[in-house]
Amino acid sequence: MSRLTVAEQLQITAISAERKRREVLSRLLQVPPFRWRFGDGRIEQLLIVPQDLRTPDPSLWLEIRHGQFGLAGSLARLEGRSPFDIVPPSRDWQRALHGFGWLRHLHATDDPAAFEAARQLAIEWVVRNASGAGRSWHPDVLARRVISWLSHAGVLLEGADEASYDVITASLARQLVRLSSSWRETPAGRPRLMALTALVLADLCVAGHDSRLPTDVPVFVDELRRQILPDGGHVSRNPSVLVELLLDFLPLRECFRARSHPVPPALAEAIADMLAMLRHLRLGDGLLARFNGVGIASPASLGTVLAYAEFAAKPLTAAEASGYVRLERGETVVVADCGSPPPMPLAGEAGAGCASFELSSGRELILANGGFPGAANADWVPAARSTASHNTLVLGEVSSSRLIIDRRLENLLPGKPLRGPGNVTVTRIGSGNASSLDEDMPGLDSDELQSDSDDVAGFEVCHDGYLQQFGVLHRRRVTLEATGRRIVGNDWLKPPRGVMRHKQDVPFAIHFHLFPGVKCERAGRVGSMTIATATQRWRFVAEGARVSIEESMHFADSIGPLKSVQIVLRGASYGEIEVRWALTRLA
Repeated sequence: MSRLTVAEQLQITAISAERKRREVLSRLLQVPPFRWRFGDGRIEQLLIVPQDLRTPDPSLWLEIRHGQFGLAGSLARLEGRSPFDIVPPSRDWQRALHGFGWLRHLHATDDPAAFEAARQLAIEWVVRNASGAGRSWHPDVLARRVISWLSHAGVLLEGADEASYDVITASLARQLVRLSSSWRETPAGRPRLMALTALVLADLCVAGHDSRLPTDVPVFVDELRRQILPDGGHVSRNPSVLVELLLDFLPLRECFRARSHPVPPALAEAIADMLAMLRHLRLGDGLLARFNGVGIASPASLGTVLAYAEFAAKPLTAAEASGYVRLERGETVVVADCGSPPPMPLAGEAGAGCASFELSSGRELILANGGFPGAANADWVPAARSTASHNTLVLGEVSSSRLIIDRRLENLLPGKPLRGPGNVTVTRIGSGNASSLDEDMPGLDSDELQSDSDDVAGFEVCHDGYLQQFGVLHRRRVTLEATGRRIVGNDWLKPPRGVMRHKQDVPFAIHFHLFPGVKCERAGRVGSMTIATATQRWRFVAEGARVSIEESMHFADSIGPLKSVQIVLRGASYGEIEVRWALTRLA
C-alpha cells in the first residue's frame, strides 16, 4: 500500500472530472428533446442473428429445473422462486443474471421447454425493470444483455405469441435507445468497448438501423484504437481481455460481411493483431500465461478464437507495446512479463509481476504464476497480485508494485490500482550473443549455470520497483538454449551507479512456483533440486542463495485456490547481490 503522490492526486481528480462529464452528457442525451436522435424505439424486423461463440453448458437447464441457478462462480437456490426474486449471492452473479449471457446454455439444449422458460424470464425482466433504473440498466450490463438478446433472438422470438414478441422487441428497442446515450458512462477499458460493439452489432442486425453506422462505427473505431496496442495487446495488459473481446469482435465482423458492408479496416487489423498476440502468450498446455488478471481459464474459448487465426500468418516476434517476451526452442516455451502496470483506470487487476515468467515443456506446464482468483474467492486477490505469487525476485518482503489506496478510488475504479515500477527496460538476446552471458560473472565455475551453446534466445529486463525504498535496481537475464533443454537465469540487485551498502541486510527471495501436480525433491548436492512432471524430469540448480522447497498457492483454478510447492532462493542483500540458477531437462 502507498500514499498518493501529487501526480496521482491530480490524476484521480482528472478521472473523477471525466466521469462526471460523461455522466452529465449521458443524462442530457436521455431527455426527450435529444432522445429522438437514437431512433423511434421500434424494431420491425431482425435481418440477421449474430453467432454466440461462447461455449454453452446445456446442463444449466437441468440445474434450473432442480431449483438452482449457478452464474459467475456462485450458486443461487431458487426454491420455487424467480431468480429475480432472490437475494443475489454475489454482485457478479447479479450482473450475469441481468446480462442474459446464460441464454446460450438454454439455447444449446434444443428443448422447447427451455426456450419457453428463457422467453418467460425475458418478459419477466421487462416487467420488473420498466423503470429504467437500477443495476440492470448500468451500461455495461445493458450492453451484454443487448448482445445476448440479439444472439439468441431465435430462442426469445421464434414460436412466441404476438404479445410476447411485441414485449421483447419493444424492450430491446428501448434498451438500444438507452445504450446509445449511456455508453459514455461505462468504465474505461473493455466495458466501454463492449458497449460500442453492442451498438454497432444492433445497427447491422436490426432493420433500418444501418443508417446509424456512419455515426457509431467511427466512435467504435476510435475506442478500438485507444485500447488495442500496436502489437495486438490490450491497454490493460490483461491477456484474457483479448479473448473476451474477440468472442464479440469475430461475430461482429461476420455481420458486416453478411450485410455486404465493408469490414472497417481498423477492426480487421485489430482482430489479426489480437490473434497473433494470443498465440504469443499461449504456453504449451494450450492456455494463456497467468499475468495481470488472467485467472480461471476456458480452453474452449481460447481454442474457439484461435481457430480463426490465419496459420500462414507470421508469428509475433516482439510485443514491446504490451511488455511481454516469448522464448521458444524445441518443445520449451518461456513467456515473461517485462512491462510496467497499465494506466491507473485499468490497473485494478494488474499483478506486481514485473520480470516474472512461466515455463512449459511440450504440453506440460512446469512453472506458473499464482493467477487471478475466481469471483467466489475474491479474498485471495491481494495475495494473488503480490510479487511473491509470481516467479520473480522479492526484496524486503514487499512487492515491486504498490497498491494505491484512496477512498475516492473506491467509487471510481473497479479495483485497487498499482504504482510502479515506473522504469522498465528490456533487451532481447538472440543467436550468437551467448558470450554476453558471462558478463559481470567472475569466477563462474559451474557448467550447469552457463550456456554451452552459441544459439540461444533470451532477454534481459531491468526495473526500478525497489529503487525508492532500497536504492537498487532488479536486473534479470534468462536464456533458452537451441534444444530447449536448458534455461539459464541470473538475478542481480545493484544501484543505478556506483557502490552502495544498506544500513542493515535486507532479505530477498526468488520464487519459482510449480504448477499443481508437479513434484519437487532435493537432489544429491547442495543447491540442487529435481522437478518431475507426469512425463519429464528437470534438474534445478542455483548459486548465491539458500535453496528451499516451500508451500505455494495456485489461485486460478475452477474449484478454488490449490496448494502447490515452490522453489525459493533466499538470502540477504547488503546492497548488491548476484544469484545464478538453471533448469536442465534430464534424459
